[in-house]
Amino acid sequence: MVWQQIYDPFGSMWMSSLLAALPVVVMLAGLGLFHLKAHIAAAAGLVTALLVAVFVYGMPAGMAANAAFLGALMGMLPIGWIVLNIIFLHQLTDQNGSFKVLQDSIAGITEDRRLQLLLIAFAFGAFFEGAAGFGTPVAVTASILIGLGFSPLAASGLSLIANTAPVAFGALGSPIITLSKVHGYDLMEVSSMIGRQLPFFSLLVPFWLIWAFAGRKAMLEIWPALLVTGGSFAIMQFLVSNYIGPELVDVIAAVVSMFSLVAFLRVWQPRRIYRSVSLKGRPHDETAVVPNAAPTLHSRSAVIRAWTPWAILTVFVFIWGLPPVKAFFDGWYAPKLVIAGLHELVEKMPPVVTTPHKESAIYTLSLLSATGTGILLAAIVGGLVMRYRPAALVTTFAQTFWRVRYSLLTIVLMLALGSLTRFSGTDTTLGLTFANTGWLYPFFGTLMGWLGVALTGSDTASNVLFGGMQKVAAEQLGLSPNLMGAANSSGGVMGKMIDAQSIVVASTATRWFNHEGEILRYVFFHSIALACLVGLFVTLQAYVFPFTEMVVR
Repeated sequence: MVWQQIYDPFGSMWMSSLLAALPVVVMLAGLGLFHLKAHIAAAAGLVTALLVAVFVYGMPAGMAANAAFLGALMGMLPIGWIVLNIIFLHQLTDQNGSFKVLQDSIAGITEDRRLQLLLIAFAFGAFFEGAAGFGTPVAVTASILIGLGFSPLAASGLSLIANTAPVAFGALGSPIITLSKVHGYDLMEVSSMIGRQLPFFSLLVPFWLIWAFAGRKAMLEIWPALLVTGGSFAIMQFLVSNYIGPELVDVIAAVVSMFSLVAFLRVWQPRRIYRSVSLKGRPHDETAVVPNAAPTLHSRSAVIRAWTPWAILTVFVFIWGLPPVKAFFDGWYAPKLVIAGLHELVEKMPPVVTTPHKESAIYTLSLLSATGTGILLAAIVGGLVMRYRPAALVTTFAQTFWRVRYSLLTIVLMLALGSLTRFSGTDTTLGLTFANTGWLYPFFGTLMGWLGVALTGSDTASNVLFGGMQKVAAEQLGLSPNLMGAANSSGGVMGKMIDAQSIVVASTATRWFNHEGEILRYVFFHSIALACLVGLFVTLQAYVFPFTEMVVR
């Protein structure tokens, strides 16, 4: 039997919204207030979601269990698979000493921790976001920062803050392409609109990042470098999104930003070298290393060998992100698992969609085309280049799996929770609450995108979840559907730093296990503040500067 979603089971949207939010509140409170271990907090949230779905929303129990099972599968692949293999690569480079050489080579560009953070977390991370997405940039940059001596909280939290502005164009434009295909938006128009929203924040985020790390005074000391890094990224983000398309926005912008910063540092260095690796104003911030000594000088060949595994990783991740490559591997092996008892048995209802729509529930085991597989092969090739024996590679992989087993379990549980909220309709209840805000809708519609990413961990999933609702609400209020479709994605990027799976990825990459609550408490203010700024900007676009809705071609 087909089960139709209901979005207001109590006949009061506020009461229904409170119950719909309960699973997320339980999980976040467990992490942030009660200091539960992440997998226990996630399990508590999942159990709460099952109870709400079955006893409040009337979803059949078997159907709810199947929805959670589908999410658990997605937690294992692609997300968990990425985390496991990037930590595996980091373990290999750490064990043979090449990571120390890499650390010294970065310090050779600049010993200033602010500029290292800018180069790695913002520019280098944006490249991995553009090429792969799905947790890869946070896993890579957080692991590099912790190896460079940054404190665990700084490495985790700042990697999350930096991974914001590129997210809408991540994974070769997947969020925008999916929004266009699923909900009928014009691809180029939405890409152009996002390309006229996010560049302002691409310029802002580097300043915000360094302020969060070192304080206002230390941020102002390197404002020229911040302007070069953010400005070059923002300009390319605007040009590529408006005149080429969404696929290569982040890749091109990140490469230009990295080269611009490195070239600029050849002719400019700050008067004061900032060496602290802990967060400003947090005296109890746990520090991994106190690197006050000057970096060791290494031969050019040693530096090249140290960077080779990461260069291999960059090449593999980029190749694995190309649609033709994914299609090629999927043609070899990509079995589809139809989730019986769920597939096309849940029906979305108006006003979320214009006509009733049955939800598919098919899990594709894209093992060959998964980004994590590309990372695994890069780690193996890199390990062989580093002269590891095959037996040592297998041993290190097993040790890595054992080290991150609870983190992988947490990701599985959190994705199960996210999938259940989607199929049960509880997340749609929260979205409809935002949609009923009248002339304030441009602001709250942007926060709807933020909420979607915070709940699902994916800008793509948020666009699938709320993209249709944004179009319907915009048309009813006389707003541009393209503006609000773009706002869903642009606002969503600021929710990326607080979604539970990203926090677990960051804590795992820094090996700061069972501290997910501290990371969440640190980044939450930054997430909501930046999301509100995006909402204000979209509101200005809607009512004050409507000419920005014109497509530039």
